[in-house]
Amino acid sequence: MANITVYLKESLTYQIALTMVKQLREFFETFGNISYRFLEVLKYLLTFQISWKQLIEQSSRFAVDSLPITLSIVSMTAIILAMQVAPEMVKQGGKDYIGLLVSLTMVREIGVIMSGFAIISMIGSSQASELATMRVTDQIDAMKVLKVSPFKYLFLPRVLAGFIMMPFVVIISSSFGILTAGLTAMMAAKDVTWLCYITSVWQGLYIRDINIMLLKAACFGGCISLISSSCGYDAQGGAKGVGIATTKAVVWSFVAIVVVDCIFAIAFYF
Repeated sequence: MANITVYLKESLTYQIALTMVKQLREFFETFGNISYRFLEVLKYLLTFQISWKQLIEQSSRFAVDSLPITLSIVSMTAIILAMQVAPEMVKQGGKDYIGLLVSLTMVREIGVIMSGFAIISMIGSSQASELATMRVTDQIDAMKVLKVSPFKYLFLPRVLAGFIMMPFVVIISSSFGILTAGLTAMMAAKDVTWLCYITSVWQGLYIRDINIMLLKAACFGGCISLISSSCGYDAQGGAKGVGIATTKAVVWSFVAIVVVDCIFAIAFYF
């Protein structure tokens, strides 16, 4: 019987099942920690215990510092879209709808998603590594000894800054993307004028789409900051733990914004 037990534990099926159980347990632990910290942040937010200095600092970091990379990623995506779409639309006699297609795509999906990816890559990873370093160097434990709440001092300014500033980043990046796509369409396809492009932008773009974009962007910003801070807060094991926590924060943030985007699509466009 003992030999059978040893054989089973060494089998590939057992190892795969064990790995799946471990990953599933880690998933629920991480999700539970993020949910708990969201409630803690919400508690301090509703009681207006906000560190305004930290909020302004994190807002500047979230929006201003990340704007160049966000504009670069969104504009390049818009240029690629225009290069592929504009010539085909002209061939099919739809040159008057190029701006409409680009603007709807940018406002509903590409502008928000690509901005979210850029924010995760630059700000989310930075927040995770910062809190992970504070954790492994016992700075967070020192804050607790001094009776300073990490959720009030570390989490709340970051989450609130992400929630407030992400819509502004998305507005600027999406507008810039639409303009660069228009210039690209003029160069990539014949008979496409600037007036024709700009006029078609507003043919099917409504205030409702913009409002949904801003709400989605705010949710993205809050989720990115909350997940990145939470994963960094759970870091263990020195420099290696910092790297693991940062990677985990980036992966969870990518998955989170895709899930949130799917929820918005079902709620407003399905």
